[in-house]
Amino acid sequence: MIKNILNFFRKDKIANLPWDYDFLVNLEKSEYPRYLSKLFKIRTGEKLPLLKEWCFKSGEWSYKIDKKKLKTFNQKIQYIKLYGITDLMRDCTDKVKVRDFVRDYIGDKYLKPVLQICNSFEEINFDKLPDSFVIKCNNGCKRHYIIKNKGEYLKNKRLVDITRRNITGWIEQDYSLWNGFELNYRGIEPKILIEPLMRNDIDLLGSEIQVYLFNNKPEFIIKLHNENQITIYDGNLNITEDLFGFKEEKIKISADELTKQAFDLSKELAKEFNFVRVDWLIYNNRLYFGELTFTPFSGFFKFKNRENNLKLGKMINLKGIKNE
Repeated sequence: MIKNILNFFRKDKIANLPWDYDFLVNLEKSEYPRYLSKLFKIRTGEKLPLLKEWCFKSGEWSYKIDKKKLKTFNQKIQYIKLYGITDLMRDCTDKVKVRDFVRDYIGDKYLKPVLQICNSFEEINFDKLPDSFVIKCNNGCKRHYIIKNKGEYLKNKRLVDITRRNITGWIEQDYSLWNGFELNYRGIEPKILIEPLMRNDIDLLGSEIQVYLFNNKPEFIIKLHNENQITIYDGNLNITEDLFGFKEEKIKISADELTKQAFDLSKELAKEFNFVRVDWLIYNNRLYFGELTFTPFSGFFKFKNRENNLKLGKMINLKGIKNE
């Protein structure tokens, strides 16, 4: 009884910033909803509705995301992160394992070439790599290094050491902890994946296509022409409004054959999922699979217009996902 009373009046550690990695590693899973609620408010300004119940056995309050009150795109992404991640989604988040999934559904001709797969930075054989390439970790997002000139890179011992330390740290850490518990990243066996740098201009990002599918139906297709210009299409490949409010310039260009191809192939890859974004790279006028994204922006996108946040939220079906 005394322990229960003390727990009831204990200091709320989650309310105190900053949340460092050690704190997150030791955070009980039962505390994730409360953590997410506070983080969600900080990142988006939105409220994440929670259900609060007293547990007499543990002498603590328990929290769950209140599924019935979720309305916006951002809110529903938080729910998926905690309760909707399946083993297949985790495998498809793994940048190595997802290749088998893509191969089975649409064939390997859409896969980027693999130069090496390693367990540690020390295993990388630089002698067998081309002049330019990308070193990336399979267990996180934006954890990569772009090497444009191998010779210059290897001469820069300081840069090589920084790369080694960061890559080593990335494959040892649980990425899900850093970005609001994207639990699809949890449990991935860490690998280092090395791919060619597939750019027509080595100094510029290539064109990309992102297809948002709700219930296996493409509803929102974004063609990224370059770093500053995009075109947005609806589910009929007609130019449509920007519901997200992206900062890039919107230009009106009819959907080309590669965009139509990405549209059709994405439907094949999305058959197993209620919601997913399929990313593609265009290189030498060919389409290459990029990745499957189940929780875009980790559900922390700052919408300028709440109505658009609600409109996209209505498209996400949470049926069958229980908050347990």
